[in-house]
This record gives sequence, C-alpha cells and structure tokens, in this order.
Amino acid sequence: MENINQTQELQDRIRAACNDKIPLKIVGGNTKEFYGNDVSKQNNIEILETKNHQGIISYEPSELVITARAGTPLKEIEVLLTENNQMLPFEPPHFGEGATLGGAIATGLSGSRRPFTGSARDFVLGTKIISGQGDVMSFGGQVMKNVAGYDVSRLMVGALGTLGLLLEISIKVLPRPQSEITQCISMSQQDALLTMQQLNQSSLPLSALAYENEKLFIRLSGAPSAVNSAQKTVAGETLIQAEQFWQQLNEHTLPFFESEKSLWRLSVPYIANIDLNEKSFIDWAGALHWIHSDKNADEIQQHAIEQGGSAALFKTASDAQERFPALQAKIKQLQINLKTRFDPFGILNYGRLYSDL
Repeated sequence: MENINQTQELQDRIRAACNDKIPLKIVGGNTKEFYGNDVSKQNNIEILETKNHQGIISYEPSELVITARAGTPLKEIEVLLTENNQMLPFEPPHFGEGATLGGAIATGLSGSRRPFTGSARDFVLGTKIISGQGDVMSFGGQVMKNVAGYDVSRLMVGALGTLGLLLEISIKVLPRPQSEITQCISMSQQDALLTMQQLNQSSLPLSALAYENEKLFIRLSGAPSAVNSAQKTVAGETLIQAEQFWQQLNEHTLPFFESEKSLWRLSVPYIANIDLNEKSFIDWAGALHWIHSDKNADEIQQHAIEQGGSAALFKTASDAQERFPALQAKIKQLQINLKTRFDPFGILNYGRLYSDL
C-alpha cells in the first residue's frame, strides 16, 4: 500500500505541475547531479523527490531477471545479486552512497565491462513510468522475447528523466565470472591502442581493457581454465587488488580524476588517434577517452568528430556550456517529437539533456 500511495503522490505532483506549467527537477539519490545541464536555476522550478519509491518487486535468480522500483539503492540490488553469484553486467557507477537504480538507468552510464557484455540499454527489459501529463505507462516485460514496447523502454535509458519519471525497471542480470584476474603491461599509448585492437580480435575471455600512465590493464574473466590459459598468453604482471582498481576507475576515484579542469568524455572508434595535448585515461578497449581540459568546447568536439566520434562535457564547474554535442537536424527533430509525445508541456527535467528540450 505504501508504494501504491507513493506512486499516486508522484502522479498527483506531476499532474499539478502540468496544470500550473511548473517545471520539475527530478531528484533521486542525487549522486549524478553533475551530469547534464543544470536545470535548478529555472524560474519557479520545484524539486520532485523519488528516492522513497523503492523496493525490489521480484527477483528470479534462475530466470536472470530483477525488477525493482526506481528509488531502490543500487547497493541493495548489488548485495542481493552477489548473494546469488550474479551481477549487473554493465557495471553502473554509483558516484556516491545514495545511488539508485533509477539514476543508473536515467543516466545510462556503463563501466569498463561495457564493450564485452553490453551497455545499460542492452539489459533493460521493461519499464513503468509517469509521463509529463501524469499518466502511468508500462513498456516491455520481464523476458527478452517480450518485444512489445521494448524499444520504448530503451528510450528511457540515458534520457535523464526528460521523457518520463521512472517508477519500475526490469533488468536482465548475468552470473558472476568464476575467475577473474587483471594483467598489467608497460607500453606506450600508441602500442597500447594497437595491442587493444589485436586483443579485441582474439578469442581471449576479455572483460576490460584500459590504459593510463604507460600501463595497459587487461582484465580476463570466465572459467578458471580459460582465464589461466589466457593469462599465459597475455603475459605481463598480475595486478594486486585488481577489483579495487576497476571499482576506482568506475567511480572516478583514481588519482587521474583529481583535477580542477573540466572532465571530457570522448566516445570514438577503437583506432582513433586523440591528440589534444592533454593527459588521458583510455577505457572501453580504446573506444572511450577521458581527458581533463579547459580548451574551447568547439575545438574538443570538432576533434572528436574528425576522429569519427563525439565528445561530451562530463563534469565541469561551469554552468554556461551545453554538456552534450549538438544534434544533427533529423536527430534533433526526432528528439523534439519524443519530448512532445511524452512530456508535451516540458515539465520533466526540461533542458537537462539539451537547453531547448
């Protein structure tokens, strides 16, 4: 009854805001407030708290599916999965103690395992949301075969709450690897990019490839026999406290991320040559470059485009810049159409993704 009342309360708040044309800033655990444009300075904006709408609705370990309310702490979900020797395959970062499942899906962020298992979007089976008009809407289901509305559920991943307030999410989970080790090899960045490309084309049980400060980190996961065999093939030194290293990378608590400069996230092809004269941390087997820079945003974004990718301003002290690269006309029109369909009065997190959406 408590969560039914909570849903009704959230629904009533959105309907009232819709009627009065009052913008709402959706806040859950608030650990990723830095991500996306700052909407808090809009006139008459009100805070819509969602963290109390929590609880695991169903979990079938044998079916590899968990369904939980959006305000459920990520930590609670991960503890339950670990007890059953399972995991969230996309390794969502927390960025703080209060991280929630809804925040993980709304931001759509994935950790170092992403190139080898898939992104957050790949594992969302179904969602229940409240639209910008206060209507409760359900999409997808709890099995991969149920494709009715499946793509609509995926639209909510990374939308930062601009298309609807997440109520419930069904996610496919995976078994934890039986064995996992990380090998570390010293080499130049150019050699590391080439090595990562070669490793990507191999049959080794890879689960992460990252590079920083003249060191290539190779994580191997799977059956003990396969991991041990791959370890001999890869060579290098076995990294002590490897689990801690990957967690610190995921949570941006490694020394590299300590900087007063803006943090940029460049998504590029594996073979891209990023040359901005800035120190970088390379993840996702070469497809993700983190750099600290105070260079002009246009310069950084143009360089990423020339390399066949895009650049997003992940974290900055400035609130004047757009965080994400400009959209092509056709894609922007599609975004406008979606926003109009789900939130016609621009009530929900308006401007969080783009200042005019």
